[in-house]
Amino acid sequence: MANERILIVDDDINICELLRLYLEKDGFQTEIVTDGIKAVEVFNSVNPDLVLLDIMLPGLDGWQICREIRKTSQTPIIMLTAKGETFDKVLGLELGADDYITKPFETKEVIARIKAVLRRSSAITSVTEAVKEVNFDKLSINLTNYELKVNGVAIDTPPKELELIFHLASNPNRVYTRDQLLDEVWGFEYYGDSRTVDVHVKRLREKLEGVSDKWELKTVWGVGYKFETK
Repeated sequence: MANERILIVDDDINICELLRLYLEKDGFQTEIVTDGIKAVEVFNSVNPDLVLLDIMLPGLDGWQICREIRKTSQTPIIMLTAKGETFDKVLGLELGADDYITKPFETKEVIARIKAVLRRSSAITSVTEAVKEVNFDKLSINLTNYELKVNGVAIDTPPKELELIFHLASNPNRVYTRDQLLDEVWGFEYYGDSRTVDVHVKRLREKLEGVSDKWELKTVWGVGYKFETK
C-alpha cells in the first residue's frame, strides 16, 4: 500500500492542510477541494483511490457528492463531519459511504481508518475476481459489475444492498448477527447501531419477495439474518 491518491473535500482549509501534511508524510498523494461542485469535477479528473468527504459544503453537500460518485464508481468514501447523530451515520452508510469519522478527530485515527478501508477495498476486488457471481433459482447476483437480476431482469440496487445480499447468498444457510454484517459488509464495527442493516434487508425484501420458493432472505429472531435455501 503506497502512493494511493486521497481526495480531501472540506470547506475548512486548515483541516485540509493538516490532513495533507499527515497523509503525505505517510506516503499518500493528496488533492484538496473546498467546494462541493468542484469536488465532483476533480473526482472525475483525478480518479482518487479514496475520498475524505465533509458533509457541510458550499455548492453540493456531502450527501449529494456521495450520491454522484456512487452513480459511476465504488471508490471508497469516508465521511467527515462535526455531526454525530445516528441519523447522519445511517444516511451516510445507506448512500454508500464506507466509514464515518466525527470531528474533532485524531489524524492518526484518520490514517488508520483510511488504511483499513483501502485494505478492505483491495480484498473485495480479490474476492470478486475469484467469485464473480452467485446464482439461485430466478436470482443472479454479480458483484463484478454490481448487478442484481430477478427472472433475468436487472433490478436497480444500491451498492451496499447488493454487497449485503451477495455476502449472505455466498454463504447460504449461515446465520449472521447484525454486528457481523456491519463488520463484514461495511468493513467496521458500527457503534453497535444495527438499524442500517434492518433498513437494507427491508429494501432487499421489497425487491425479492415471492420471487422463488427455493430460497428466502430470512430473519432469525433474536440473532440476525440468513439467506436460506430449501
